[in-house]
Amino acid sequence: MNTPHTPTPLSTVPAGKKQLNLYFTAGIPQLDSTGDLLKLLQDCGADRVEIGMPYSDPVADGEVIQKAHQKALKNGMTISILLEQLKAIKKDITIPIVLMGYINPVLSFGFERFCKECADSGVKGLIIPDLPALEFEKSYGKILKSYELEFSFLITPETPTDRIHYLDSLSSGFLYAVSSSSTTGKSNNKLSNEAYFQKLSDLQLTNPIQIGFGIQTKADFETVTRYSAGGIIGTALVKILLENENWKEKVTDFIQSIKCNLLSSSDSKF
Repeated sequence: MNTPHTPTPLSTVPAGKKQLNLYFTAGIPQLDSTGDLLKLLQDCGADRVEIGMPYSDPVADGEVIQKAHQKALKNGMTISILLEQLKAIKKDITIPIVLMGYINPVLSFGFERFCKECADSGVKGLIIPDLPALEFEKSYGKILKSYELEFSFLITPETPTDRIHYLDSLSSGFLYAVSSSSTTGKSNNKLSNEAYFQKLSDLQLTNPIQIGFGIQTKADFETVTRYSAGGIIGTALVKILLENENWKEKVTDFIQSIKCNLLSSSDSKF
């Protein structure tokens, strides 16, 4: 099985580089915003962008991203439209693009067809939180590998150590560490779970760790990147896209506020 697209490995992390990963839901603020938003995030210094595929029942997401899914669906966003949008701009995008979503829409689209279209559209990897690991290991992983797509599993503070190692062995891009046992956007723990972050850092896993959920400020980002290869910011960015007509200016200011004088590698515990 052949594909014309060869992705850059997501697991390549330059020494001392703390990756800023940004998430947005496809189809907001407008149906055709994908290209402009991706180019803006790239220009502002994002190291990786995760694009959420809108779904009618996003159970793992908080209120803000649920609203984004609803708005995107109302705007008419579909998997087919998103892939066509990505295909149209792939020559202009040099940072890795990861698609994140739920398994039902992907299965409705056709899993292997989806993987082929992702590869053709310049997508580097996938995150599908409700894809069971055993099913991945049995069949889906082989399809992903044949199209040179990487895949990241999620772990939480409650994930047993042996399970973390197992999911690390199945992942091929990075391991997505959820900062706390909550939905996206929750920040009431104030990212105080540093014992969990330290545990992950000490495990010496094969894949680099990216920490997400609840990261909304530069201080949050610095906290998680003391123990990991990068941080994932989603809800704070999506909120800007939902609430501001002048979102380009607001997004630029927000990213600059995160990246300004970031923690140096010499202070990192990772």
